[in-house]
This record gives sequence, C-alpha cells and structure tokens, in this order.
Amino acid sequence: MNEPGNEPLRLLLVDDHPVVRRGLRAMFDERSDMLVVAEAEDGRAALDVLTGTSVEVVLMDLRMGGGMDGVTATGRITALPDPPAVLVLTVYDTDADILAAVEAGATGYMLKDSPPEQLAQAVRSAARGETALGPNVAARLVERLRGPEEALSPREVEILRMLGQGLSNRALSRELFISEATVKTHLVHIFDKLGVDNRTAAITTAIQRGIIRPTP
Repeated sequence: MNEPGNEPLRLLLVDDHPVVRRGLRAMFDERSDMLVVAEAEDGRAALDVLTGTSVEVVLMDLRMGGGMDGVTATGRITALPDPPAVLVLTVYDTDADILAAVEAGATGYMLKDSPPEQLAQAVRSAARGETALGPNVAARLVERLRGPEEALSPREVEILRMLGQGLSNRALSRELFISEATVKTHLVHIFDKLGVDNRTAAITTAIQRGIIRPTP
C-alpha cells in the first residue's frame, strides 16, 4: 500500500447510486488532502478501474443492485499486488455484514450517516493501514468480544441469514455442501446461543440483535 505523502490521497468511490457518489465527491472536493480520481457503480467496475488507475483508498458500498457486491469486490481487491485500502461505507451495521467485510480484508467500516470529518479521518486512517470503525460498528465488535462464548460463528451467521430467506434444512445442505445432519447440529448450536428453541424465534431474535437483516 502506498504511504500517504504531501500529494492528495487518491480515492475511488464505489456505489450504485449516482446521487450518493455525487454527494461524496462534493464532500471530498472541499478537502485539499483528498482527491476522487474515479467512480464505479459496482465491484466489477471497481476492479476494472483499478487495472489502470492508481488509488490509495477505495470507499466501498456493500449492496449494489445486480452487480458484484462489496464483500466479493473487497476480497478480490485486497488479493491484488500492492492493493489499496478498502473502507466500507454502507447503511448496514449488522454483525453479518461487518464480519463478512472484515473477513474479506476491509481496513475499515463506516456508516453513510457518519459526520463528514469523521469519515475524512477514517479515510486518512485507512490510507495509513490503520483500522477505521464507526462508533456503532466498534460497539458491535466490542460486544462480540465481551461475550465470545455466546458469539455466533461466521458459518452460523450464514445459516441464520439463509433461514431468514426461508431455506429448508435440505436446501441449506445443498447450498453449503454439508449433510442435513450437520445442518441440524449447527441449528442446535444457534438455538442454544440465542436462547431460543425454533427457527422462527431464531430469525426474530437475530434480527432484533442486529445479527442479520430482515428479508425484504
């Protein structure tokens, strides 16, 4: 990763909403130490941009219509030689989204309603290779660390998300390439950690705790 120097930090904005990109560009244009050099409407377009454009920080949305999602793009970007930092900028603050982004290699995770100066500071931190987390995001991660015995594993969160989409045990086993017996074992652990005794209660509790998002 390039070290920030006297030149403005070069930024790539990745979001499927043109209005959001325009707003971010306007905000960064007011700062002499930051420069938006490119925009992309999804993860695939971002990867295309990076083949010919040098940037230091990518501001990455998570959900982008039918295009490549932010988590997938983050994983591919961070696997590049000398990759830029990826700072997730989204409206979602569930455990599932945060963990997926961090596991994909995101340097930071901020919410779109963050104050401009807070977001600018996060960009600077990301450019230095430092972790940058919004207050709500940091609080969620601290909460998980304080109760690791009750924390759901990434696989369990994934299964919960699929439960919320209405998948049966058989469908889960096919999607995850595991046996139905293994699915049932995961469900037992999930129910125990959430303090529930059925699928519906597990989904409701997970949504209430912000572990997964409600299904549209």
